[in-house]
Amino acid sequence: MLCLQRPPLQCAAARHGFAPTRVPGLGHRGCPALPHLIASKPKPCHIRPVLGAGPCVRIQAQAAAASPAPAKPPAKKAKQADLKKLAICVGLGAAIWAIPAPAGVGLPAWRLLGIFLGTIAGIITQPLPLGAVAMMGLGAAQLTGILTFQAAFSAFANEIPWLIAIAFWLSGGFIRSGLGARIAYSIVSVFGKTTLGLTYSLTLAEALLAPAIPSVAARAGGLFLPLAKALCLACGSDPANGTEGKMGSYLMMTCFLSTTISSAMFITAMAANPLAVNLAAETLGYTISWGTWALSALAPGLVCLLLTPALMYVLYPPQVKDTPDAPAKAKEELKRLGPMSRDEKITAFALGLTVCLWIGGQSLGINAVAAALAGLSILLVTNVVTWEQCLSDNQAWDTLTWFAALIAMAAYLNKYGFISWFSDKVVGMVGGLGLSWQAAFGVVTALYFYSHYFFASGAAHIGAMYTAFVSVSIACGTPGIVAALALGQLSNVMGCLTTYGIGSAPPYYGTGYVPQAKWYQFGFIFSVIYLVVWVGVGSAWWKVLGLY
Repeated sequence: MLCLQRPPLQCAAARHGFAPTRVPGLGHRGCPALPHLIASKPKPCHIRPVLGAGPCVRIQAQAAAASPAPAKPPAKKAKQADLKKLAICVGLGAAIWAIPAPAGVGLPAWRLLGIFLGTIAGIITQPLPLGAVAMMGLGAAQLTGILTFQAAFSAFANEIPWLIAIAFWLSGGFIRSGLGARIAYSIVSVFGKTTLGLTYSLTLAEALLAPAIPSVAARAGGLFLPLAKALCLACGSDPANGTEGKMGSYLMMTCFLSTTISSAMFITAMAANPLAVNLAAETLGYTISWGTWALSALAPGLVCLLLTPALMYVLYPPQVKDTPDAPAKAKEELKRLGPMSRDEKITAFALGLTVCLWIGGQSLGINAVAAALAGLSILLVTNVVTWEQCLSDNQAWDTLTWFAALIAMAAYLNKYGFISWFSDKVVGMVGGLGLSWQAAFGVVTALYFYSHYFFASGAAHIGAMYTAFVSVSIACGTPGIVAALALGQLSNVMGCLTTYGIGSAPPYYGTGYVPQAKWYQFGFIFSVIYLVVWVGVGSAWWKVLGLY
């Protein structure tokens, strides 16, 4: 059972050698924040509200004079390179180089594939931090002459990596200001009797906002990830303290998986969906409407959204499940917080403006990054967030680095012709099997779905393979509207496979709550579940709608 406690401990910030900042009614603003987000001279903090295991509410305080000064924590030892894992990654790339390129594949494309797969192996096995692995991959591509400097670093001008980094900085202000704790307690006060109830409230709220915010990276990283992180910290679940399994691992993985479903349900829920609609129009001769897309995705999407938290609850259960006293205790904490502080009000205004621009900015010519920068600028000018704190946010910079590197390499695999060659081979193979259209479409869908391991962007995957796979599906007898809708919607769902396949993956993975092995394990398990639901429930639903 969970309840609110105020143990006589230092806050998380003070324990790691950083000074908390006092907020009226909250004690110390630094308490809920991640340690690396605050930087100043160490001071002790003696009161911290935490949703933690215990039978009662305790409020204890110690006078600063009575408390011994905290020992300075030892410097964190830098991670050493795992040479065995690194050798495996280099060996994989070298093996592909040694194999002659297949007919129809240019030598630059084949060699870039070797470097790309070696880098992906490094991202998975982590012989070095992810950003370092990505930089080594870009370095290898340039040293061998496969990519120029401009090509290797072209994706650093891409919108998505920067949007993810800015979302990290915005979430830091959301937590440091105390607004995250206030909203977290408000959610707990309504839905907090069970961890499962909290998770459903977040996933369904994200799905409701999905059609209004066309960037899944902005929606996840800038809005719902800060909420989820604040809930985890308020409940005492923090990977920095080894308590990620208490609630955070389950919550973060579930929320991420749900973003891939909500993005599939509406044309306007993901930036690449309109591209699929445009390409489908060229093949079908007519445009799929917003209503047709949403109605066709309603049944499979709702089934997946309802199944995901429940199945994850069984497969990756949180250590804390029932919290019957939490709502009452959360209400008490809200009373103690008192009125909103200056920083909370500023943060609420900045995030509110950002969300409004994400929703309506396209009509004004304002892109998602500009909207996020507007909110961040407000926090910087008012000193709610400092640039020094942004610079010290290692997760943001590391994520930007490795994600941009993968986008660049994947993009040039397409430009060098490897993806088109791969698509043509698949089309020829499936077309020559002589299967019924249902079986042929199942094969085409599976190949399209799992080829996403080669992509770091849904838009790149759609642009490279969508038209070819819709065309071969139609040639095998699949109704055109069914092929176009199913492959377009699954272009979002397949983002569940990796830590880099959709814009919501890097920020959720970057929080450190879910180990990479678990991420890929559950990504594959749920990919199978989602495919079965989309093809099974979806097919029945589409027949009811008269689509075939």
